[in-house]
Amino acid sequence: MDEIVNKVANSSLEVFDLEDYFPDEHVVELDISQWLFEGFLLKEKDFREELKNFDWSAYQDKYVGITCSTDAVLPAWTFALVTVYLNSVALKVIQGNKEAITIAWYEEILSKIDYTPFKDKPVILKGCSNKPVPQEVYTLAIQKLMHHSKSIMFGEACSAVPLFKRK
Repeated sequence: MDEIVNKVANSSLEVFDLEDYFPDEHVVELDISQWLFEGFLLKEKDFREELKNFDWSAYQDKYVGITCSTDAVLPAWTFALVTVYLNSVALKVIQGNKEAITIAWYEEILSKIDYTPFKDKPVILKGCSNKPVPQEVYTLAIQKLMHHSKSIMFGEACSAVPLFKRK
C-alpha cells in the first residue's frame, strides 16, 4: 500500500493569515451618545464638562473609533473635541465604527510586516477566519503581497482560488 504524502506540507507554499494580526483588545469603539442629553441633544457646556471629567484611561494605547449610536444631529466640531481628549492616551483615533478602526489598524500593521519570507514563493491568502477580519483588509494585504510573491491564491490549500501570478 502506498504511503499518503501531504503535498501541501512538502511544497514551498506559504500561508498569509490575516487572523494572525487581528487586533483583539487593541481596537475599541467609543459611543459619544452617552454624553448627549437623552442621547440626542448636545448641550455644549454639559458636553464639555462630561469630557473634562471622564476617565480616559480605558483608552490607553488603543485604536479608538468614535461613533454616535443615535441619530443625533451634531455640530461639526463634536468628534474633533472628543479627539482632543483621546489623543493624549490613544494610539490612533478616527471617526468611525469598530470595523473602520480595525481597517486602520491593519493598514498600519500591514505596512510594517517583513514580507521577505514570501519572496518569489506561491502564497495563499487565507480566507477562512474565526475572527471578524473586514473584507477591505484582504484588498490591502494582496497589494502588499503582490510586490513579493510569485503567485497568490485565496482560501485554503484544498480549495484555493488563483488571484495573481507574476509574469
